[in-house]
Amino acid sequence: MFFNRSAKRLISKAKKVSRNAAAFITIFAGAVLICSFFRNADGIEGYASPVFVLAVLLISRFTEGYVYGMIASVLGVICVNYFFTYPYMAVNFSISGYPLTFFSLLVVSLITSTLTSQVKQRDILKMENEREKIRTDLLRSVSHDIRTPLTSIIGAASTLLDEPDISTHEARVLLKDIQDESQWLLRMVENLLSVTKIEGSYITSKEMWAAEEILGETAQKILKAYPSAPLTVSVPDTPVFVPMDPILIEQVLFNLAENSILHGEQITFLEMNVREADGFAVFSVEDDGGGFDQEILDKLKDDNLTLSWNKDTDKKRGMGIGLRVCKAIIRAHDGNFRFENTLGGAKASFTLPLD
Repeated sequence: MFFNRSAKRLISKAKKVSRNAAAFITIFAGAVLICSFFRNADGIEGYASPVFVLAVLLISRFTEGYVYGMIASVLGVICVNYFFTYPYMAVNFSISGYPLTFFSLLVVSLITSTLTSQVKQRDILKMENEREKIRTDLLRSVSHDIRTPLTSIIGAASTLLDEPDISTHEARVLLKDIQDESQWLLRMVENLLSVTKIEGSYITSKEMWAAEEILGETAQKILKAYPSAPLTVSVPDTPVFVPMDPILIEQVLFNLAENSILHGEQITFLEMNVREADGFAVFSVEDDGGGFDQEILDKLKDDNLTLSWNKDTDKKRGMGIGLRVCKAIIRAHDGNFRFENTLGGAKASFTLPLD
């Protein structure tokens, strides 16, 4: 196992180095070609310095660390002097003003590389802080949401054990409560396990799947859990194929539909649908359960992941962990969420890129 981990780390490092090297070579070679074109054009002077400064900026942006940007800075100064400053194919610092010009170019290139790398590092730290915040919020949400069903299960089981003369009907009611709360806990655990499949900001097992098939599988699970749900499925005539992790997307759709069922006000209409628009597959879950309160809707748009659909969280459990995981899954698929009120109901939509 140790050797396998070491091999994986080496392979990952080799891939990272190859990606950085490919970006460096491509951008730097492009700068050389552009300057070569300008050198052959009559009457054009002073073109090389800004081109290579731009190349240093791009290399710093699309590679990791400081090394590639620094190398590009030094090589850029050499190329400007040797290839694209008269006399060509010779290093010449004797012409008046050239030492200051090339020193300025080197300084500008190094500063550009350093600042770009620092901005990237700040973005990485920001992303890590955000992930840590989500992890902390997850633990807080789980500790709160799990306590209620566990208390109910323990109470029902204690009643069954301590009351030997309990009627069959009362016993079945208590057992049904235990079953319902246990199923809810199971879904909670599945949500938590899904987080482990999300590494950073990408999904590791994307494959092309027909969106219609995902909706059909999800509908079967919903109707199995809630046989009386007024669920309908709407799909386009032409199949829509989407790169995704099917299990995670089914989970998102199930969570959205389940929250409409649990928290909508006597819903008589519940529809899941998918359509194609501008290079994206748009999945929607819509109901006629009264819609969101404006305060909750505003906070949902602000990415507040700890909200429930219903204000009275003691009587009705909200999405809690479910919404948090749903948003993480869709973000990891490079998609976006949208919540809105419709005529008499609510609509939750998310997009997945078709590429």
